[in-house]
Amino acid sequence: MVPFETIRRGVLSAAVIAVAAACTPAVAQEVAPSHLAAARAAVDAIDSTEQFDNILMNAATQIKSDLIGSNPDIQPQISDMVDEKALALAPRRADLETEVSRIYAKLFTEAELQSIADFYNSDAGKKLLKQGPVASREMLAAADVWSNGIMRDLRRSSAEGMTQLLSQNGGGAGAPALPTTGAVDGGATSSSQ
Repeated sequence: MVPFETIRRGVLSAAVIAVAAACTPAVAQEVAPSHLAAARAAVDAIDSTEQFDNILMNAATQIKSDLIGSNPDIQPQISDMVDEKALALAPRRADLETEVSRIYAKLFTEAELQSIADFYNSDAGKKLLKQGPVASREMLAAADVWSNGIMRDLRRSSAEGMTQLLSQNGGGAGAPALPTTGAVDGGATSSSQ
């Protein structure tokens, strides 16, 4: 899995959870089993909870570290004990899957969820999940190049326009002072070109 993809999914899932939490009435709404099943299929298709796979392992590692720091003489026993306790909690992962499915069920109709699952289970959907982060990185790089070109050209044409304005208003000759990168140093700007 590409780290950027994991981040993207995390942001998407966090946004969905935040919106759902804000929109959730105080009384829990019942979701039809078929609607919940469609939500679960969509959640599985987009791997929206994959980013949470390491929560239990990371918690166990942190707790082991804390306990071993205080009791280094029984490190193997602590490690085994925490692993055993973590494995006992592993089935609770299903609770998270169910809750995320409920969130999606509140935000999307059953038909929409079926469409989402169908698309992301298709070859095109799988390719989008795999190649989407690559496309996003390349898109951001292209936008940076375009933005730099726009800034350069606007700076140049604005300097020319400023020269004309100054000459029309009896100002001095020469290129006007414009910041080269948009930065201002202590109130003074550096000239372009």
